[in-house]
Amino acid sequence: MIHLNKSYTTKTLISSLVLIVLLIIIINCGKEKPEIYHIGILSGAKTFDDIADGFISKMSELGYIEGKNVSYDHQKSDFDLNRYKSIIKKFISDKADLIFVFPTEPAVVAKESTLGTKIPVVFAMTGIERNNLVESVSRPGGNITGVRFPGPELTVRRLDILIELVPEAKRVYIIYDKNYPNTLMALEGLRPAAASSGIKLIEDSVSTIEELQLKLAERSKARNIGMDAILLMPDILNNSIAGFELIKKFADKCKIPIGGGMDFTADMGALFSFVPNNKEQGELAAVLANKIFDGVPAGTIMLITPPAKLRINYKVIQELNISVSEGLLSRADEIIR
Repeated sequence: MIHLNKSYTTKTLISSLVLIVLLIIIINCGKEKPEIYHIGILSGAKTFDDIADGFISKMSELGYIEGKNVSYDHQKSDFDLNRYKSIIKKFISDKADLIFVFPTEPAVVAKESTLGTKIPVVFAMTGIERNNLVESVSRPGGNITGVRFPGPELTVRRLDILIELVPEAKRVYIIYDKNYPNTLMALEGLRPAAASSGIKLIEDSVSTIEELQLKLAERSKARNIGMDAILLMPDILNNSIAGFELIKKFADKCKIPIGGGMDFTADMGALFSFVPNNKEQGELAAVLANKIFDGVPAGTIMLITPPAKLRINYKVIQELNISVSEGLLSRADEIIR
């Protein structure tokens, strides 16, 4: 039997560790980082533009100073699929080091368009249900990661808040884009939740802003509109300024309350909004981008699901003579007075 000297064994182990560390340093030195990171940003809806503000601000905190070691090509569009495609194509031809995109539709376009390239994609305000965007929350796969929008879960929670505010509302109207990726999953959760709460959902499906306008006009002409409240669905038609203005005009005429969606809907007259904060989503996305620039493959970075913020429009509640409990007010992150 051969007995190794303890001192010899320790020295050998230390030498091996030193060698490994040196190899890691050499390998990392071989991976040259660009002097300036070029980031393409696609804001696919006006109502979400402040997500980009949060992203850029947080990147600055993390040491990425615009004009010094990072540049941004910030492009904007508003629900235009062809425009999304041309913008992403430009980012690819410009050899962007990373693409930051939101909401769902342009994120899907970005993933499909960057296949076969080495450009990582980070998304925000994006639903991941039934669109093959990621493999899983824990490991998104491919060259993509981001901040997930929990639309289906939030819709049920919004119904609960609406019922708490307006318990006498037994007929709740929903009008939605039947082709929107989040719609089917939201309905699958909402329908049984409504039934178990004794709520009848009055449903209309549309696919364009023009159809939304026509359908609401038809409803407003009826002698009995057959609804007690409106609940916004997690699609672009409900949560665009143009779409919400149509819904708000209808609700005002019929004197019925609206359970809101995005932050701006509470500002514009819904009883409440319940959604992750836009700017905070951008900040979370910046943290993911920083990890990617540090060498972590995008597809291995777990998605982030941010918490929703409850904003209550107390002014509208008073105008509609609705009683609100102190318990609900105490749960609000913000009360608009």
